[in-house]
Amino acid sequence: MTESPMELELSVKPSQSESGRGLRPPPLFQLPLTAQGPSDNDQQTQLQVELQLSESNPEAQQQAKPRWINPQRLLLLLLGFSLCSAILGLFYHIHYNNQKSNFQTVTPCLSPACRWASARLSMSVDPFTRPCDYFLFACESDMLSPDQGGRQRGEGIPGHPQNLKENAGRTERKGPRKEKIPDRRTARLQYLREILESNDSPVSTAVQKAKGFYHSCLDTKSIESAGADPFLALIQKLGGWAVSGPWNLTDFNSTLSLLMRDYATFPFFNLYVGRDPNETPRGTTKRYIQIDQPDLLIPVRWNAKTLKSQAETQTLRPFLESCQRYLALLGAPSSRSMIHMGTFVSLSSELAVAAAPMHIRLSRGQLYQRMTIAELQEQAPAIDWLGCLRAAFHPLPLFKEDHVLLHNLPYIMQMSRIVDKWLIKHKLSTSSPVHTYMVLNLLHTLIPALDSRFSETANHLSLALGEAEGVADRWKRCVLETERGFDHVLTHLLSDRTAHREAEEIIQNIFSSFKSTLHELKWTHQKALQFVTKKIESLIPRLWSTKEIISEAELNLLFSKVTVDRNNFFSNYVQLLSFWRKRRSQLLTGQAEAADTLSVTPFLRGDELFFPMGMFIPPLFHLTYPRAMNYGLMGFLIAKDLLHLILHDVYSQSEMVHAIGECVWAHYLAVTKEAGGGGEFSLSAAQQQEVWVQYSALQIAMQAYHQSLKKHPRDTSISGLSHTRLFLTSFSQVHCDSDAYSNFMPLEPSFLITVICAKSDLCPTSLQCPNKTLQQSLQTC
Repeated sequence: MTESPMELELSVKPSQSESGRGLRPPPLFQLPLTAQGPSDNDQQTQLQVELQLSESNPEAQQQAKPRWINPQRLLLLLLGFSLCSAILGLFYHIHYNNQKSNFQTVTPCLSPACRWASARLSMSVDPFTRPCDYFLFACESDMLSPDQGGRQRGEGIPGHPQNLKENAGRTERKGPRKEKIPDRRTARLQYLREILESNDSPVSTAVQKAKGFYHSCLDTKSIESAGADPFLALIQKLGGWAVSGPWNLTDFNSTLSLLMRDYATFPFFNLYVGRDPNETPRGTTKRYIQIDQPDLLIPVRWNAKTLKSQAETQTLRPFLESCQRYLALLGAPSSRSMIHMGTFVSLSSELAVAAAPMHIRLSRGQLYQRMTIAELQEQAPAIDWLGCLRAAFHPLPLFKEDHVLLHNLPYIMQMSRIVDKWLIKHKLSTSSPVHTYMVLNLLHTLIPALDSRFSETANHLSLALGEAEGVADRWKRCVLETERGFDHVLTHLLSDRTAHREAEEIIQNIFSSFKSTLHELKWTHQKALQFVTKKIESLIPRLWSTKEIISEAELNLLFSKVTVDRNNFFSNYVQLLSFWRKRRSQLLTGQAEAADTLSVTPFLRGDELFFPMGMFIPPLFHLTYPRAMNYGLMGFLIAKDLLHLILHDVYSQSEMVHAIGECVWAHYLAVTKEAGGGGEFSLSAAQQQEVWVQYSALQIAMQAYHQSLKKHPRDTSISGLSHTRLFLTSFSQVHCDSDAYSNFMPLEPSFLITVICAKSDLCPTSLQCPNKTLQQSLQTC
């Protein structure tokens, strides 16, 4: 049973003597011809006997033949014919079975990972048993993502068949789709959770600290019992706070430096490290301190008329309520709360007016403005810039002559004037709105380490602002917090579990197929093809592997000063914030820019195309999976990432993008029309490009898998499925993956199986639906 063009058809060529007799074994996949009747055999044999006699002895034609001779010769000829046929049949049977064992019989994969995958496939909708509706099972509505927000595929698109089938889809979705493979980010979190909760031994001290941090985060009982006390104790350590108790009238710049150095809190401006893009053509690797506007706590909106950011009444009310709730949780008397909240909101609003969204600053040329620290001090004198920057990047030596890059100088200048005004206004007061502003920013930084009342207050505000994505499970939050602080440790652990050779192989094969796809495109301009080809030929794709990962001894040294208490998550979290300062300093002086090895998408750096190890994790990739499954799952995702990364504007460069997009859409409408689909509508350019991207990615992955089979013909399988069927069925499991382009896909990507299978030589069975004459008349895309 074969479904792949790589699985060969067998034919046996007859010999010269056999061809004269018309002997030929039946071709594969066809029933043998019906045997001739006895009378026909006798007549044919008699004719052959007479022919042979006439050729061997012409004189015998004139003589009468004895009747007793013919039966003897006939018998001998029949016996010889039977013996030859038996030998030939035996030879054909042995040869055919050898070919069948090589290409048709699949060896089952019995590893734990394969057994789990087999159970998942058995719970999913099979495209080859339900060809008319398998693709209508949209992703579960509770699978929220930053990009989709849980929106069903096709929702909101006028006339989309998914909208008209909503009720039927909801009924059927409850069963089989529960076993869908999660999106890549969720899969990564689940795998990291398994690593952190494993009991592998022995482990290094750095690994012990990472696991201890994770488990302290899960210890909600201790966190809840501590309440707000850990934060209040920290406030007293910083000199107190007039809202909840006595305040020591601490110096503004001293407090600000302390927040930046030890608690990664930046109330008035943001700090990060990066290159100057204006120096990139000259090949510099120098990195600079970059100063940006802060992440304001108060919700604001850009006003296109006034060209300023402003707070709105409908958002100010829930924001003010959340601030009052925080003060109550911190034990502030209600009589003082409104006064302090009023000044806090007023100061926040003034700072917000000076801020601007990224696209506005980009249009105004306000990004990457270079100046020295001394020049910045003159422009914004309220901040002790050299002292604050030295604190944030301690112990690095910084000087007034060092250059920094600013991304909103007008905001920085206005912020300095606002802070100076408020400091002078309340200089003789026993309370300071500026100090309250810094304390509440610190609270916002530490909310993940406090009890659930604080996080619930933050979630309620998000709901009121329409920004909520649902409350994440506690384990997910703890994995994310552990990843932020111990990413080096998790990378080291992930490296030990990654199938490096197999990952490199699939990267190289997919990239090779990807390059061949470029030449099949009909480019509008030859120069565009030459430019893209030159760019791609210069790229070196590879796995971001152990060459960039620090050793176990280096990890232990890196975290040597970090102490972890499994019963005190707040203390652990505060240490983590202080540790980030060390990481910032290393990034500023390091020769290599830090890379996210736990990422789930590839990235470019110069001429190198890196694939992070975070991509190659179960259930999307596994060492023991059949290659058909790895290529159907991870191969497709890699190909899709490459097309998005390198050919992001291909729509304007090739007419084939439009043609294939419309062709696939025509197939979709043909299948869904009789099943309740609505009116037809045209796809936008972005939708056509995304359809082309995913259709091409599936073809690239399939081509790469077939090339892999040529080099190594043997492959295992799952659930007895043939190679091609397992490849396509595996692909149908990943269509719930979410990325920045997911909203542009007007149909479920798994439907592409139907379009691919329109090529009869690719799929095991036809995916034609009953009575779909329109579908049969469509051309191959």
